[in-house]
Amino acid sequence: MGPPKKSAARVSEDPDELVRVPLQAVLLADSFTTKFRPITLERPKVLLPLVNVPMIDYTLTWLESAGVEEVFVFCCSHSKQVISYLEKSEWFSQPNFTVTTIESQNSVSAGDALRVIYERNVLFVTLKVHGDFVLINGDTVSNMSLTQALIEHKERKKKDSNAVMTMIIKHSKTNPAIHQSRLGTDELFMAIDPNTKQLLYYEDKADHSKGTLHLDKSLLVDNPSLSLHHDKQDCYIDICSPEVLSLFTDNFDYQHLRRHFVKGLLVDDIMGYKIFVHEIHSDYAARIDNFRSYDTVSKDIIHRWTYPLVPDAMNFGNTAMKLERQGMYRASEILQSQSAVVGPFTVIGSGTKIGNHTKISNSVIGEGCKIGSNVVIEGCYIWDNITIEDGCKLQHAIVCNGVIIKSGAVLEPGVVLSFKVVVGPEFVVPPYSKVSLLQQPIEEDSDEELEYADSTSAIGSQVDKSDVEIASEVDKTHFSPVSELGMGGAGHVWSTCEGGHEEEWRHSVAPIPKDKILEAIKTMEDDMELTHDGSFLPLSGELKPNSNDSDDDDHEDSKEDSYYFEKEVEATFLRAVHENIQESHLNLEINSLKLSYNKLTADCAGAVFYAMMKFALDTPHSSADSLLKNVQLVFTKWKQVLTTYLIDIDDQIEIILKFEEMCSESAKEFAPLFTKILHHLYNEDVVNEDAILSWEDEKKDADEADKVFVKQAQKLIQWLKEAPEEDDDE
Repeated sequence: MGPPKKSAARVSEDPDELVRVPLQAVLLADSFTTKFRPITLERPKVLLPLVNVPMIDYTLTWLESAGVEEVFVFCCSHSKQVISYLEKSEWFSQPNFTVTTIESQNSVSAGDALRVIYERNVLFVTLKVHGDFVLINGDTVSNMSLTQALIEHKERKKKDSNAVMTMIIKHSKTNPAIHQSRLGTDELFMAIDPNTKQLLYYEDKADHSKGTLHLDKSLLVDNPSLSLHHDKQDCYIDICSPEVLSLFTDNFDYQHLRRHFVKGLLVDDIMGYKIFVHEIHSDYAARIDNFRSYDTVSKDIIHRWTYPLVPDAMNFGNTAMKLERQGMYRASEILQSQSAVVGPFTVIGSGTKIGNHTKISNSVIGEGCKIGSNVVIEGCYIWDNITIEDGCKLQHAIVCNGVIIKSGAVLEPGVVLSFKVVVGPEFVVPPYSKVSLLQQPIEEDSDEELEYADSTSAIGSQVDKSDVEIASEVDKTHFSPVSELGMGGAGHVWSTCEGGHEEEWRHSVAPIPKDKILEAIKTMEDDMELTHDGSFLPLSGELKPNSNDSDDDDHEDSKEDSYYFEKEVEATFLRAVHENIQESHLNLEINSLKLSYNKLTADCAGAVFYAMMKFALDTPHSSADSLLKNVQLVFTKWKQVLTTYLIDIDDQIEIILKFEEMCSESAKEFAPLFTKILHHLYNEDVVNEDAILSWEDEKKDADEADKVFVKQAQKLIQWLKEAPEEDDDE
């Protein structure tokens, strides 16, 4: 099966142009960072599996669906592996889609890569960037349409030849408590002209310790209107004019695309080049920059936010995945014991064997894995051909190909085991440990742009037979199997970075520790600057009045916020259910989302209620009575989580309205049970008499269509009206 197709209109050129220029893309197959070490010492990042599919396949699939016809893939670190993979893949045989590789062993940054492309662009006709092109990294997942962004870019270029670049951005609120987005990236500040969408300021490393941001006075002097944002996500998808390549060649100080090139153009008053932004709303786009974003994007794929780039469509020659109930994906030829339990939002690759009484939840399991009996796997990424013996416990870890975990071993949250590591029996690998058969480099590269160093340590023998063979690159002197992992173990436990475990949690697949959230929330409450009316500073705002359509934009942002907030609360609740997380810890995670999305307690109440009811609906049931029993069981277990957010009567009314909405739209199976469930909520002290009667009173002047459930609940309402004093005495 070929890559999934997504229809997208191609941007037509002006009729007066004599030759139609095909849309091209430059794909950087090297992130030029060391954030995925020690794994990337042995395999390039773009070939690491993302929900069992190499990252680069997601990027190429999107480029083809978005109308790109020719892609230049720039290979540096582990270039032989990348080139060999592409040559053997289906990408070299796709009609109307050409993939050309460019290899360079000497480039140490994105700037160097673009300079090499420019040089070859001049020298070779076959490697020619003819016009505007898409610049993207091979670790980016998106399903957006490029049509509108390309049109805007071309129109701007016609009016102003200095408009050389359009950056794709997306609304994504940073958690104010920890100054991070859900992708684990630092808080990003942008200043944008709200009328022209010109980017005027870009800062991704603000001084959080002082809570200040320094803007040049000239920004306010030179721009009649300006909007300052720190609720935007940089998608790292850029539409560039050909001049961009020559700008890198003219300035060798440009190494990093953002910190050097973008910031350099923004402060360069001589040349006058301009950068603009195009914001997407309903589409998806995210770059996998660290282990936390690896975890987040994986979950987004499994939850189908990236459709059509989802597991049951992204096959690429592998065994087809089948989507089952509650977001569970299975390949064929899986041997699973009847007593084993595989929870929702889990992916199981072909040829995997699962033993007796094993429990797997919210995890991705690759192909050919052997998982023993009484194993517990929670929130993990288990790649291919891994052996996990009986009685092991793995929590929020990444386990690379060929690893052996012997009986009774434990992986604490945040552990990363690189290729073919062996963990001895009963050995406990401490939280956030990074383990490799390779010794840790004596001197880590100080510049985070230097993943190129990984290519000098390529270990071909670590790659499975299904991967690229690069035996000529093997340097066996790097191997030194030791028993740092217990009896019979093999692997070096790398020392932590500067700052130790205090910072490891920021870029880990493990959930943010509860003490860190509490600490951050307290710090935020103590130190956050307040406006004159006592409210928190807004996540974005205009420094001067401007366009008339800002209200519409705010409304759209609010709708999108509510959608993603409810989705994240639902996912958090389901994880708590299947990982048996304590109620207090679940409330803490929801409170973190509340801060991140700037929501009210009523919003939390509605989202938690929806998640609980949706879980009851998705739990197998054969009749209305069994569905009602599911609801009762859910509230028996998790009622306290919901009631935490029922501070006043308005919050209680919110969940009744949410229940009405579910019965009318997304969960009509509940409609016949509306009164019984409402009565149960009353008996359980989730909603009180005043809330139910106030809800009825609010509906008096509503249309008949909005009174359906009020009429259905009339017997209950009448009973409450007739016996209020009796209930109060109780």
